[in-house]
Amino acid sequence: MARTGKKILMIVGDFVEDYEAMVPYQMLLMLGHEVSTVCPGKRPGDTVATAIHDFEGHQTYTEKPGHRFAINAEFASADPAAFDALIIPGGRAPEYLRLDPQVLNMVRHFAETSKPLAAICHGPQILVAAGVLAGRECSSYPAVAPEITAAGGKYMTPGEGLDTAHVEGNLVTAPAWPAHPAWIREFHKLLETA
Repeated sequence: MARTGKKILMIVGDFVEDYEAMVPYQMLLMLGHEVSTVCPGKRPGDTVATAIHDFEGHQTYTEKPGHRFAINAEFASADPAAFDALIIPGGRAPEYLRLDPQVLNMVRHFAETSKPLAAICHGPQILVAAGVLAGRECSSYPAVAPEITAAGGKYMTPGEGLDTAHVEGNLVTAPAWPAHPAWIREFHKLLETA
């Protein structure tokens, strides 16, 4: 029987946004895909700490401790060519993951080969650091907009409820976890045609 699901790489790190790692991971497994979670400096069986970011009427989001999210694959030996797609969740992890040259090379592989690539919330900080947004349209958490613009990308303003997704070619981006129904639907459409 032929495999119908895709092999997806998800790059996470400590204080990744809980919902932006956990929910897509579980939903994509439910849809029959294989999701390998990796983190620089961590091995299969390790976990990363997550943070829950919420919108409670303040000028910015609040942060609370989340769950432990399991790493199930080896980062150091992960070959991007062996995967059909890449997911970059948000939270605080992207601000330091973007300093890792191997993370940036992985992202460049997916951009250069036009494989499905999804980033949400602060995840596009890694796309900026990888240099793959010049001339591209990208949504993100609004606080990341200046970085996208400075990198030569076109920031796509999200809907009022942060619940929209933007698709441009192989790139699916969204502003925050309220957009899960929209961006996971659009990412899954790309996976079906990849």
